[in-house]
Amino acid sequence: MKNIFLMIVFFTVYQKGTAQNYIPIIKNNTELSYVCKLHGQTRALSLTAQTAGDGLTFKLETRGVKSSIVMLPEAVKNGNALSFNQGEYAPVLNLKPTETFFMISRSAYQELVQNGSFVYNNTTYVLDKNEDKNGVSIDGKLIEALHVIAKIDATEMWIIKNPEFPLICKISRNPLGIDFTLLQIVYN
Repeated sequence: MKNIFLMIVFFTVYQKGTAQNYIPIIKNNTELSYVCKLHGQTRALSLTAQTAGDGLTFKLETRGVKSSIVMLPEAVKNGNALSFNQGEYAPVLNLKPTETFFMISRSAYQELVQNGSFVYNNTTYVLDKNEDKNGVSIDGKLIEALHVIAKIDATEMWIIKNPEFPLICKISRNPLGIDFTLLQIVYN
């Protein structure tokens, strides 16, 4: 009976250990599948990462729209504005040197980790230190993310704990009417 009890305890601890949070990485050809809520409409959106030096391009595909969103190396490193472009304006869209797409810059991430807040699009986002109730799970694993809340409105973001590619895995209550959630990551 003692052995059965010990086996149950072992398997319970093992199951909890294997169901731990994880931190996704972004590398060349990583495919990210999101569900987006756009002004009351729901659509699937696929992003495929193309890394080149310190720059990053996301090949976007949604409802027949295909576009490449190009982030410059200086934006990936020090950007301070999030682009909500939907790729409908050009087959290749070169963002401004201050703009990122579906991620914050490395310097904004460092500021968040060190100071508990960062400024993006002239909005201060503050780290929520409460237990994260609505995080993002993929394949039964909760993504390790920093949950931030805007000081001027109710916007919430969950940013993956990855200093190289601080991807936004979820936005909710965005006053622009654009919310999204990461559903799947496929490494090709």
